[in-house]
Amino acid sequence: MSEAPVAPPTGSADPAFADGIGLLVRPPEPRAGWRLLPARVAAMCAVELQKLRHDRTELYTRAVQPALWLLIFGQTFTRIHAIPTGGLPYLDFMAPGIIAQSAMFIAIFYGIQIIWERDAGVLNKLLVTPTPRSALVTGKAFAAGVKSLIQAVVVIVLAALLGVALTWNPLRLLGVATAVVLGSAFFSCLSMTIAGIVLSRDRLMGIGQAITMPLFFASNALYPVAVMPGWLQVVSRVNPLSYQVDALRGLLLGTPAHLGLDFAVLVLAAAAGITAASALLGRLAR
Repeated sequence: MSEAPVAPPTGSADPAFADGIGLLVRPPEPRAGWRLLPARVAAMCAVELQKLRHDRTELYTRAVQPALWLLIFGQTFTRIHAIPTGGLPYLDFMAPGIIAQSAMFIAIFYGIQIIWERDAGVLNKLLVTPTPRSALVTGKAFAAGVKSLIQAVVVIVLAALLGVALTWNPLRLLGVATAVVLGSAFFSCLSMTIAGIVLSRDRLMGIGQAITMPLFFASNALYPVAVMPGWLQVVSRVNPLSYQVDALRGLLLGTPAHLGLDFAVLVLAAAAGITAASALLGRLAR
């Protein structure tokens, strides 16, 4: 028979003892709402990024396409001077657009993963936890942003090796990282929103393939807006990818840009995407 623990004498000032007794007689105070949401978002983001430890193949294979754009398309059009770029070598002009393109291509199929989680029963388990749906979506969106950021580093290093005159100012690079994450957050939420509507991997794959290239070509990634036909200029001005490319080009190359407008559009687009994806997330679990 074990002996009962001996309590310290009355009036003991031992803080460890006082804290232990306090936890026995009252539960710990729950986190306030404003502290809970960021913690849940960070946790979901960390869970998503843990998957990279087990399979990095996606990052390697997706680095091939932007490399081909820079090595073949960029260097060829730099030689023929077919597109007016305001005095910039075409490879320099195109490099920020390829960064945005590679980030978008990673994010736009993110909805396939959430449908797979639905089919595997993971999503239902997440939805019955106290974690708000907005935190689930936001965590996944910013995990897509971090993956895209890794891809952007690969493109930037390759562009520097090819002689693109990029800035290495830490503050500007921080702005580049922010633009990449915000743009990826929007496109991943767009994918999750479509997933909540079509509810099928095959349909989502078809829609994703149908909209990625139009989004890319209807932006200023490959050519200035001024050379587009009038109707395409209108499309470009409502395309968030155009604002992401404009911000990246201004930050990396020092070209004239509307950074305040660019980041405002990216923040609003990401917020709208998170709202829409959160609203439709429950349809996937039915």
